[in-house]
Formats: sequence, structure tokens, C-alpha cells
Amino acid sequence: MNILQMEQVKFVANKEVLLDIPYFSLGKGDILGLIGPNGAGKTTFLKLLSFLQAPTEGDVLYKGEVKHADTLSIEERRQLAVAMQQSLLFDMNVSNNVAIGLKLRKENRKVMKEKVDYWLEKFHISHLAKKNGVSLSGGEAQRVNLARALILEPEVLFLDEPFAALDFPTKIQLMEDLKDILKDTNITTLFVSHDLIEINNITKKLAVIIEGQLKQMGNTKDVIHHPNEQAAPFLGKWKELYTI
Repeated sequence: MNILQMEQVKFVANKEVLLDIPYFSLGKGDILGLIGPNGAGKTTFLKLLSFLQAPTEGDVLYKGEVKHADTLSIEERRQLAVAMQQSLLFDMNVSNNVAIGLKLRKENRKVMKEKVDYWLEKFHISHLAKKNGVSLSGGEAQRVNLARALILEPEVLFLDEPFAALDFPTKIQLMEDLKDILKDTNITTLFVSHDLIEINNITKKLAVIIEGQLKQMGNTKDVIHHPNEQAAPFLGKWKELYTI
């Protein structure tokens, strides 16, 4: 079952075609990586698919129906959660930062506390519960950011370079924790990155985007080890630097 689709989608800015996607689908339970060089259109792709931005041409479908940001119901919007590279935490303690979405939904206070406690534990940040969000390290802040998204129990999770600003040891540990959480929850996920190590460790499927076009899509291991002619120049550069 396809949760989200793009059909004949184009995004144009300053008369330049930044994205040209004839067809794309994200199936239920997919953990799909979107990789490509800087400026390839990865973040624009995520924003269109999550209805944060409208395409210039074409349609984005949610469960088989054409939707736009202004035609999504509140319940449909609640099924889509986005965590960006910058955590953008509020000037309040960690527990309140994680709970903010549930508060806006007027969740029962007892249920909300149970859910906050659960997700703080899942991301190993229970000890930070009373600490102010703006005083956290980069790795701590990103854990709070991810917990804040996942506590909403979305149907689809969009992750835009969540590890890009983290040092390598911090990245590796958070990557492993997130991998386990996605496996346990089976949340449909679009994971945007320019880092093949992250993609290789977390995703099951991989799409390569270059100059606004999808050049290859398939099983992550297959795409990495058997890139087509269009994807090979980009993926080859990574494979020269790292043993994947």
C-alpha cells in the first residue's frame, strides 16, 4: 500500500526547474533513504512530499487521493511528522519540549506524562527531563527533537539530515538508537541525507537524487553496490572514501 505518491511533479524557482519527478511512491512500512549531493533537491523533495510546500506542477497523493496543504484534514496532518537538522527547541525544560505537540492536541495529562516518560527513556534522555532545552549539547538536542516527533505516533516520519551537525561518536550512537526505534515501531520513514554511512545503516530502500531528478531507486544494498550509470559517479566518490 502506497502512503504517499508524486505524479508528474515539478518545482520551479526563478524560472529554474529544481525538481522534476515523473513518479515516486512511499509504501507503508518503508524506511527509504534519499541521498544526493548538496543542492540536488533533497530538502525540497521532503517539503513537497510532507505538504510543507506546494509543487509548481503535478500532484502529491496521500493514500491515493490528491492533497494540498490546505486540503489536508487535521487528522491527516497529524499523521505526518517532520524532524529537521536544526532541533529548534523551546526555552523550557526537556519534558515540556517533548510534550509540546500533545499539549496542542489537548492530550490527557496522565497519558501525556506516560508518553513523555516512555520516549525520554527510549532516547536515553530521562536524566535531562528538567534541563532547559536551549542549554543542551547538539546530540542531546537532536534526541529531544526526535522524541518530540515520535511521541505524536505519526504514520510517516520525515527526517532531514538529523545527524549532520553531530560529531562522529555522537552520530554513531544516536544512529543505532534510531535504527532500533524505527524497527520496533515500523513507522514509514523518509530519511534524507548526503552521508552514505547513515543511509547504509538505517534504511531498507534507497533513492538517489541528482540535479532534481531521481536517478535510481531500489534496495539500499543493491543501489550502493550496483549503481546504474547515472548514480555511479556520485556513489563512487563515497565508496572511494569509505568501505561500505
